Amino acid sequence: MTDQKKAVVLLSGGLDSATVLAMAQAQGYICYSMSFDYGQRHRAELVAAEQIARHAGVVEHKVIGLDLNGMGGSALTDSSIAVPETPQEGIPVTYVPARNTVFLSLALGWAEVLGAQDIFIGVNAVDYSGYPDCRPDFIQAFEQVANLATRAGVEGTPFRIQTPLQMLSKADIIIAGINHGVDYSLTVSCYQADAAGRACGRCDSCRLRSQGFAQAGVADPTRYQH
Repeated sequence: MTDQKKAVVLLSGGLDSATVLAMAQAQGYICYSMSFDYGQRHRAELVAAEQIARHAGVVEHKVIGLDLNGMGGSALTDSSIAVPETPQEGIPVTYVPARNTVFLSLALGWAEVLGAQDIFIGVNAVDYSGYPDCRPDFIQAFEQVANLATRAGVEGTPFRIQTPLQMLSKADIIIAGINHGVDYSLTVSCYQADAAGRACGRCDSCRLRSQGFAQAGVADPTRYQH
């Protein structure tokens, strides 16, 4: 194991992150996965992340507790803000302020401890909800910060933020995942899934996921509430 390269993979429990984990493993990385209990509306995605990590055989799966719901400002962390069920203009209220910046920072810390140079994240700038922290410019800027702010980076062992899904459509992501053996029945993408992990079928994430399976010509294994 010590002869193989290590990677920290951000694993939300959704379709994209499960695909990224499979891609990282296919590239020969020994993977450590990290999820966040940050005050989101449901824990079903955390259960899914644990199942995906176990199924994939990662070395270690870590769940970090955060209190982003204490700040509010997002429909995903503030129950007083409704999750939109129709397409919205601009950046939607499901955007969680600074979420990927926080998540990547904690993944960076763990990567430095592990001696891993690569951090994988399933951000996408094609079929996505318009979040600013999914754009290539943000990822490039964060990578620069990572290499300025760490002992490893300063001492000549640079970090790489890997975004293999960045410019893929949702259909392309699904096809890639199928080719890598991803079991999408384990994943939960819905913003307002119930305790059993069943999807609402109406939120932005559900629409993008459903369209992706249809366009990929792959049977949708999603369990719906209705």
